Amino acid sequence: MAFPPLTNDTFLRACLRQATPYTPLWLMRQAGRYLPEYKATRARAGSFMGLATNVQYATEVTLQPLERFDLDAAILFSDILTVPDAMGLGLSFAEGEGPKLARPLRDEAAVAALRVPDLDQLRYVFDAVTSIRGALQGRVPLIGFSGSPWTLACYMVEGSGSRDDWRGVKSMLYSRPDLMHRILAINAEAVAAYLNAQIDAGAQAVMVFDSWGGALAARAFPEFSLAYTASVLARLKRHGADGQVVPRIVFTKGGGLWLDQMERLDCDVLGVDWTVSLAKARALVGASKALQGNLDPAVLFAPPEQVGAEARRVLEEFGAPHEGNGPGPTHIFNLGHGISQFTPPENVHALVEAVHSHSKHMRAR
Repeated sequence: MAFPPLTNDTFLRACLRQATPYTPLWLMRQAGRYLPEYKATRARAGSFMGLATNVQYATEVTLQPLERFDLDAAILFSDILTVPDAMGLGLSFAEGEGPKLARPLRDEAAVAALRVPDLDQLRYVFDAVTSIRGALQGRVPLIGFSGSPWTLACYMVEGSGSRDDWRGVKSMLYSRPDLMHRILAINAEAVAAYLNAQIDAGAQAVMVFDSWGGALAARAFPEFSLAYTASVLARLKRHGADGQVVPRIVFTKGGGLWLDQMERLDCDVLGVDWTVSLAKARALVGASKALQGNLDPAVLFAPPEQVGAEARRVLEEFGAPHEGNGPGPTHIFNLGHGISQFTPPENVHALVEAVHSHSKHMRAR
């Protein structure tokens, strides 16, 4: 496939630990409910799935934040539960209630019947990737993504998000680890195939969201989360549709306790949430991984001047920017988790301006 040449590769260079003129910035869930234009598009689509499965709408909402803010990357508008949906578990979204799966994995027969999905059922995702990549016209890179095998398993067993510490999935983990390992093995194969198809369609970086890895006990995390994320990474293509290297990002919410173990993952970037000291994370993993994060999303409810002050604090905590010719410690500014639907858009503008201006100032010292 032929795509327009990339005019802003700052994000990709930072992912690959190359020096950049400023710290690049993008936001998890940057295309979403905090934007009035997103709400208008969703209303036209009629439902979340009507939005996510329509290539035109998915393209439109992916580009919306880039029309408002000087962000350095776009991220595909989709949902992590598209893969379980393609497995036949029946995904739906009720307004204000979050995702639900109609056929969760509650017994041995359901787990035995689980299969890697036919990727043709996810063609709408890959078509959206190609559409978005073309619509970007090389403005910024496009990030594809998936949930991690463990995070997908949480929803696949529970049938929805959890209000009681993932009782169902953890019960299966401890009482029938054989069933849990079967789910995770199938998920790892499915996630790798899904991300590779996104790469083939034009994604220029891919991210694995291990959103619920931090819910695991210290003993269980390496066996049930980390090992299967590593399995996904081992299967990923290294080059994209245009022949360029495709960086791999892993974000584990609540994963700060295991950064030393995550440092050994075959990825380029580790995302960290707001509970992690960027200075300590840099000292621990900065010799081999770029770091992404980690402003508390709640900061964006403060007045714009305070948003700017907190952004500068995060940049200073990471420390002096890498300015050498070879690879070195680099930082991609992001939130410690997804942006809240209640965020004032003008505060996002203040954040972007503060990150770009102060990170340039740090390089001019």
